[in-house]
Amino acid sequence: MDLANIIQTIAIYAIPVLFAITVHEAAHGYVARHYGDNTAWMLGRVTLNPLKHIDPLGTILMPLFLYIATSGAFLFGYAKPVPVRFDRLRHPKRDMIWVALAGPASNLIQALFWGALLYVLLGLGVSEPFFLQMCKGGVLVNIVMFAFNLFPLPPLDGGRVLAGLLPRHAANALSRVEPYGFFIVMALVVTGVVSSLWMRPLMNATYGLLEVLLTPLKLLFS
Repeated sequence: MDLANIIQTIAIYAIPVLFAITVHEAAHGYVARHYGDNTAWMLGRVTLNPLKHIDPLGTILMPLFLYIATSGAFLFGYAKPVPVRFDRLRHPKRDMIWVALAGPASNLIQALFWGALLYVLLGLGVSEPFFLQMCKGGVLVNIVMFAFNLFPLPPLDGGRVLAGLLPRHAANALSRVEPYGFFIVMALVVTGVVSSLWMRPLMNATYGLLEVLLTPLKLLFS
């Protein structure tokens, strides 16, 4: 892959990715504090400082390696998880649903923001490709994070939501999968199961939702 293209792509996605992971993790900590667990707050993780959330391997090296190795066909990365003591929540089984949903919800809101910014720039006559591509990249990055993190298998957020909704016995059985959950998810990603049966349908639905929500802004600047 051409080095100039790699550098340009990194520059376009750098800011959206940093905001996506930073706000995602901070949102978990903020909502956990709201419901009674201040672990993340005491450790300084409820912050918009990306350095507090970046994992050198998962946030930088792994995505960069995968992007180069697969010519951009497959990307994966992760931030340092925000520590949450679910036993400290006032109503652990119920409240952990809201703590888990906070991260994906923050990505959905950010996708809406980047989409709105794109329409505003276009409406103001801005034609600089770098900024327009950054807005589109911001929408894509956040929709990917929104959809992927909602996959219903722990340790992903969707797995914690499912555990909170299931009866206690079933939830305990699902929680026992967590130590192996990462490897199961990766296997499903590599085989294309997650992409075809989960990511594409949910991403398409999310793009449709954003299109509806942004229609007034689109009409305003058309």
